[in-house]
Amino acid sequence: QVQLVESGGRLVQAGDSLRLSCAASGRTFSSRGMAWFRQAPGKEREFVAAIRWDGGAVNYGESVKGRFTISRSNARNTVYLQMNSLKPEDTAVYYCAAGRGTADWGPPESLYDYWGQGTQVTVSS
Repeated sequence: QVQLVESGGRLVQAGDSLRLSCAASGRTFSSRGMAWFRQAPGKEREFVAAIRWDGGAVNYGESVKGRFTISRSNARNTVYLQMNSLKPEDTAVYYCAAGRGTADWGPPESLYDYWGQGTQVTVSS
């Protein structure tokens, strides 16, 4: 019902900024919560940010709070992740996820039924 495609990941230097995009297809994007997760090689998947269906509320993981900003455009069926002051520890594959409905947003992975393939972000020191 929902397909997600991430883009924007690349190699950057510490302190740089980068904006990731997640394009969604389907008729119900505007009624779903959305989130970003990330996973480094050999590590478990980590919550990054989430946004309510209407963009009226957001939630961030402690490691990115104050540096990353999640936003969405329901008219364009797209969610964004603006990353500032990047650190080498931010290196990971970043995944976009779509929740089951309007109440499905936040840190728990169990809230999300749809996942993209991921985009690689590498931050050099």
